[in-house]
Amino acid sequence: MSITLSFGADSGPDTAQVDAIMARLVDTRVASRLFARDATLWGPDANVEERLGWTDFEANALTAIVGAEHIRAELHAAGVDRVMLCGMGGSSLAPEVIARWANVPLTVIDSTHPSFLTAALSGDLSRTLVVVSSKSGSTIETLSHRAAFAAAFTAAGIDPAARIIVVTDPGSQLEADARSAGQRVCFADPDVGGRFSALTAFGLVPTALAGADVRELLADACGVRTLLASDTADNPALRLAAVIAAGLPDRYVLGIAEAPGTDWGLGSWIEQLVAESTGKAGHGVLPIALQDSAPEFVAHPANLMRVRLGTSAAVAAAPGPSELTVSGALGAQFLLWETATAVLGHLLGIDPFDQPDVESAKIAARAVLSQDSEPVSETGAPILYDAPAQLLAAPSGVAPETTVELMTSLRDVVPRNGYLAIQAYLDPSGPYAAELEVFRDALARALGVPVALGWGPRYLHSVGQLHKGGPALGAFLQLCDSSAPKLEIPGSESGFGTLIAAQSRGDRDVLTSRGRPVFALRTGAPGVLIAALTAAARSISPS
Repeated sequence: MSITLSFGADSGPDTAQVDAIMARLVDTRVASRLFARDATLWGPDANVEERLGWTDFEANALTAIVGAEHIRAELHAAGVDRVMLCGMGGSSLAPEVIARWANVPLTVIDSTHPSFLTAALSGDLSRTLVVVSSKSGSTIETLSHRAAFAAAFTAAGIDPAARIIVVTDPGSQLEADARSAGQRVCFADPDVGGRFSALTAFGLVPTALAGADVRELLADACGVRTLLASDTADNPALRLAAVIAAGLPDRYVLGIAEAPGTDWGLGSWIEQLVAESTGKAGHGVLPIALQDSAPEFVAHPANLMRVRLGTSAAVAAAPGPSELTVSGALGAQFLLWETATAVLGHLLGIDPFDQPDVESAKIAARAVLSQDSEPVSETGAPILYDAPAQLLAAPSGVAPETTVELMTSLRDVVPRNGYLAIQAYLDPSGPYAAELEVFRDALARALGVPVALGWGPRYLHSVGQLHKGGPALGAFLQLCDSSAPKLEIPGSESGFGTLIAAQSRGDRDVLTSRGRPVFALRTGAPGVLIAALTAAARSISPS
């Protein structure tokens, strides 16, 4: 089992600089010290000893797998074969990738949009198992999902204790609540942070329950562990970190595409791992999961390095110009990127295992929940917040001249060498996913900068840390839905509509307080708005 890296000859990173970084990493034994859990790699103030369990994952992983296999056999015999996972960030993104790799059905619940939740709750509960996954045990989205499914099971005459399984750290409040409710608990390794948890119970239990052969995944990761822990120039994790670091601070965006046959969605997992780990103290690397046809791969913005992921050495043998290729099995890729991310933290002089600005958005959202909600347009017309001009309603839905003005304003506020992030607080299972990808491409062509697309509140547990704590080079476009149906959160005074509105408002409050330009639009007709914005983006001259 191996990992292969290769870089195209044209306009790649400075070879001498990469070699110098590699020599320093090898001479100071960074790889072996990392796998020996040497916390001094990240400075005297970093308190990371309890976050390095992912470097020695096999024993705990096998325990989690065995337990999940027994539970799956028991439930499958009872006709329970529909697995739903409630989790955010690393608790949902890694299992989503593994399920796609294994081609097994797993429904991921990581949205608080009422329409999305209404559809999820209306499925065949007689065949449904719900995995509730939260490391801290206090994730508001996940706790709300658990309450909603418990109420739905009860209403359907099904005992929630038989159908809800909790994955959490020992001693969390969620563990105590689950035990008191008679629900089964699978413990995760408390020495592993959420975004480094792909090869722990968070990644393995839900996917094993769904039928994935996670033993193969684990074997692939174990097969490269010795190589990744070696203090040699052949260590691909050191090389990957060195290549990325050599492009900083100017080339800080990684445009990630998967080669044909590798349609796992691994780029989205890399987004949260790398951005949340490095995006702090003004530093940061921003991965953006893209399609091969993305404008960024044609125009090649100066701040972007193209990265292609694959499974075979043939993919890495002939990289395109300015293109880094990384090939290897999924389990090996997980451990490679985790190791390289930890090494990047060392090179940047930051703690890669904390996420201070994720908490700031949560605090802001809680503050909004305690206040009156924002006004909703009675006509369903879009409302523009924090922008130079007002977006007006028109008989056709949105006035074209105002959307063009908005696109021009967006282009004007994106910093030099910057990026734009679309934050879609819409139903991710609705018709908007494909429409937003078309809009994203149109914006990338018009603005000439990398454009990220994140679903709210999912991105808050991913690249949201970098948006607020990383380089001040981003501009942000929020799209919010005022047409969602009401859906109460059992045991709470708030509904899911209020929660998602508070999350969007809380995040833009923090972004604005950090001096980041935010344009926020709310509409009762998201499809009309997206179409109008796409047309406007296509009408303005490229930057």
